[in-house]
Amino acid sequence: MQIKDTESTDWIRRYRPSPDSDVRLVCFPYAGGSATFFHPFAMSLAPVADVVALQYPGRQDRFREPCVTNLGVLADRLAEQITALSDKPTVLFGHSMGAALAFETAVRLEAAGANPPRAVVASGRRAPSARRDEHVHERDDDGIIAELRVLDGTDSAVFGDEELLRLALPAIRGDYTAVETYTCPADRRVHCAITVLTGDSDPGTTIEEARAWRTHTLGPFGMRVFSGGHFFLADHRATVVDLLAGQLHRARSGGATVPGG
Repeated sequence: MQIKDTESTDWIRRYRPSPDSDVRLVCFPYAGGSATFFHPFAMSLAPVADVVALQYPGRQDRFREPCVTNLGVLADRLAEQITALSDKPTVLFGHSMGAALAFETAVRLEAAGANPPRAVVASGRRAPSARRDEHVHERDDDGIIAELRVLDGTDSAVFGDEELLRLALPAIRGDYTAVETYTCPADRRVHCAITVLTGDSDPGTTIEEARAWRTHTLGPFGMRVFSGGHFFLADHRATVVDLLAGQLHRARSGGATVPGG
């Protein structure tokens, strides 16, 4: 299977195809999120980069498909999809659950030796081995909604529409199952660079937990702390886009990341 540079599929979404670009950004959504979250990033970074947003099963136009509730299995499937893309210097960018998925996908791509990523940008997530004993996926619907309100991670229009919320909850529960049952050995590492982005008041990640990503790379490590909570990206999108553009430039030139992005 080969996915053309102009093509979108069930898993791969391109909101502004840039087939002539010579570098690629692959975006991994957060728990309960969808590929459309990265539409603004695609608009800002194209045509400089081929921006690919991933669409997991169980949401939006894939809502009839069962969610993948094992993060390792989901990383396996995503690695297969990315391997089917044309060879270009690639940066993986994930937020929250997407950061853990980007890391695990990078592990698989490096092991396969097929166009391994030049860098992972891990946003809004503690290090893979910095585990907390969390059970949000076992709560009732009201309990899951309460958690989402704490993180401020769901559009207010969804909270105000009972039908939309009912449609979204299975995917949210499935993703929470995947990320809360995920475990990572302390010695699992990638060779590519890792840059971490975190909010200074994120209830899900302390600064120390974010800094622990350093132990999961044999390459360069950088970290940038932003003001804000779990979804600091909403308030700092322009700065994050600039940071990603820098990562892509270094990937294109064969260089690695530098501290702070």
